[in-house]
Amino acid sequence: MDLSRFARRRYTEGPTPLEPMPRFSAALAASCPGGRGPDVWIKRDDLLGLSPGGNKTRKLEFLVADALAQGADTLITCGAPQSNHCRITLAAAVKEGLKCRFVIEERVPGSYRDDASGNHFLFRLYGVEDLTVVPAGTDMAAAMRAVAGELARAGRKGYVIPGGGSNAVGGLGYVACAQELQQQMFEQGVGFHRVVVGSGSSGTHGGLLAGFLGNRIGVPITGVGVSRDPAQQAPLVLAETEAVCELLGLDLRVRESDVHCVGGYWQPKYSVPNARMVEAVQVLARTEAILLDPVYTGKVMAGLIGLAREGIIRPGEQVLFLHTGGMPSLFAYESELLGRSNVAA
Repeated sequence: MDLSRFARRRYTEGPTPLEPMPRFSAALAASCPGGRGPDVWIKRDDLLGLSPGGNKTRKLEFLVADALAQGADTLITCGAPQSNHCRITLAAAVKEGLKCRFVIEERVPGSYRDDASGNHFLFRLYGVEDLTVVPAGTDMAAAMRAVAGELARAGRKGYVIPGGGSNAVGGLGYVACAQELQQQMFEQGVGFHRVVVGSGSSGTHGGLLAGFLGNRIGVPITGVGVSRDPAQQAPLVLAETEAVCELLGLDLRVRESDVHCVGGYWQPKYSVPNARMVEAVQVLARTEAILLDPVYTGKVMAGLIGLAREGIIRPGEQVLFLHTGGMPSLFAYESELLGRSNVAA
């Protein structure tokens, strides 16, 4: 697939590392039936450009290029109080000399604090122009359009980026990732039985699936839900995959069976800690010195661990974990991660 016909800004020099995790794999095996588990590798998209990295960088390479082509002077996006997507969008705006505004959805009542650490601190440090907090269930698209209208009345031009950067243009970033990964697998002589990725707003999961289908990479992708169970999540991923394939002009049909989602690891609520997430964050930090985040990658890795312990991921499988970043939000959950506060089972 030729992505060169799409405008793109480059925020990362070269591919992100593809690495084995032998110490983590050994620790996981010790907790699996019979003392055997999968061999787990990691794709380090937490090391992408736009400090301090994360999957939204790939999407923003295409979204920001589109914004610049349209003459925008302000990026507008939305997310939760500790949104990685908002933080990286703001970093892209700073890099390009643009302004940036957020609509923040307080999905868990009382979770927004203006003095919070983590990503919220970086919102302020990077210089977000304006931040509007709205209650859970707000029509976020309408709220962002209202911000764009306010800018237009002031003679400015906003560019609205959906939550997570998840639309067909943003999904191109993970088509590019699929191509990058295919080349790395060839160069490093490694093949995988499965890729495990977080599945939330669906842009990463759907874009990667479109890239795998379009490039004939015959490896199943397991999306671990971070906010929904499969009945609600799979249709979003299917729609995103179809939208990306349509934008690319691919002559293929995305089947429901192509979309594999797993639930049960994100409860009790989006962004609310649970014990399996805490274990996953601690184990990876203490075996490989790699940091996960409490909202996304910690729960996704908890899913990988759970699937291995259940035997769904079989002993001896070569499994790739796609690390989508999010490290700054660790610092907003210090008490939970160090065992000073109780978390859900």
